[in-house]
Amino acid sequence: MTTLWHPFSDMAAVREHEFVVDRAEGVWVYDEAGRRYLDGCASLWYANVGHGRSEIVEAAMKQMGRLEAYSCFADIANRPALELADRLSALAPMSPGQTKVFFGSGGADAIDTAVKLARGYWQARGEHQRVHVVSRETGYHGTHGYGTSIVGIPANREGWGVLAGENTVAPQDLEGVEKVFADVGPERIAAFVMEPVTGAGGVHIPPPGYVEGVAELCRRHGVLLVIDAVICGFGRLGTWFGIERFGVEPDLVTFAKGVTSGYLPLGGVLVSPEVAAPWWTTPGERTLRHGPTYAGHPTCCAAGLATLDVYEREDLIPRGQQLEGALEAALAPLRDHPHVAQVRAGLGLLAAVELTPEVLSSVPDAPNALLRGAREAGVLVRGLGKGVAVSPPLTVGDDEIRLLAEGIRAGLDALPAEPPVPSAPGA
Repeated sequence: MTTLWHPFSDMAAVREHEFVVDRAEGVWVYDEAGRRYLDGCASLWYANVGHGRSEIVEAAMKQMGRLEAYSCFADIANRPALELADRLSALAPMSPGQTKVFFGSGGADAIDTAVKLARGYWQARGEHQRVHVVSRETGYHGTHGYGTSIVGIPANREGWGVLAGENTVAPQDLEGVEKVFADVGPERIAAFVMEPVTGAGGVHIPPPGYVEGVAELCRRHGVLLVIDAVICGFGRLGTWFGIERFGVEPDLVTFAKGVTSGYLPLGGVLVSPEVAAPWWTTPGERTLRHGPTYAGHPTCCAAGLATLDVYEREDLIPRGQQLEGALEAALAPLRDHPHVAQVRAGLGLLAAVELTPEVLSSVPDAPNALLRGAREAGVLVRGLGKGVAVSPPLTVGDDEIRLLAEGIRAGLDALPAEPPVPSAPGA
């Protein structure tokens, strides 16, 4: 019996059996018995450059031999953190080279940082009423305090008691967003937080014009636009931060996952010069009283630098766009499967297969049943609320994409063909 408590897991079900991963190479993962599986979800949306990259491992080892870790509080810095901040700033979708970079340990850290910065910016400007945060339906923003409070997945908000207030989840249509702005009062809204394509909420591609319309609405009312690029960044949508596909310039961008391809935990926030100005302009006027212990961790930043080198040397960033058509084409035939309600794909190297209401109501824990069927066929996918999601490494090839679709079909075929017939009362 395990004593390891798995995140987002029914431990009463998991505790008697676990799928133990032993090693990985390229787009393949191996269990302890030596069986090989296609990593169809890049672990947790992050293994963008694939597994077993010796150059990233060696960069981390070299840095650990020199300076494994040290604080970046006050005026302390380290060379990897300085260099990675400069490189990310130069890639920023707003004010390249002038955008500021605040590091943390991951995406949830980044969201909390971004929301606090957005609210703090308005406090510094004297607009103390601007504390409300609006987010997008189906959006996922981690499990820290603010991320849990603004998440667009209702189940993730339940069971915790009172959460951070002053927030509203807006529907995925512009008219609905405009109504939220009107109901709350745009003069009270600090920021709108949005994933360009929602990930853990089910891979929902925005309706045409939605992202651009939200950006215009924010500009019109002076609301800060925070783009959550934790999943969509580093090639997943075919650009550095995903939002470039929409021609929109945000005020803040959160990032994590692909920045090190998961080799070490790292995340952060890109902050436009205007939003950063209250803390960067006048010495002695204002201190940002916020920051995780491992902000600017030198070993994690060294891994990030090596990962950026891989992206650039192998021209991997555009592959999220180059392969989106192949992924959509491979999954399209699944739309005809009797257990499938929807296949969502076509924008970036990520997709979802949603099960029918009949399957969801009749098969216990149907998404994970589908996951286990695909795993038995040699493909690892991610179980979500109503189905499974895929987001393979950017190094995946056409043959592996076809195998990914075949594995999901095998998992669908393994589900019960007919819903069970309820027993008669008293039988």
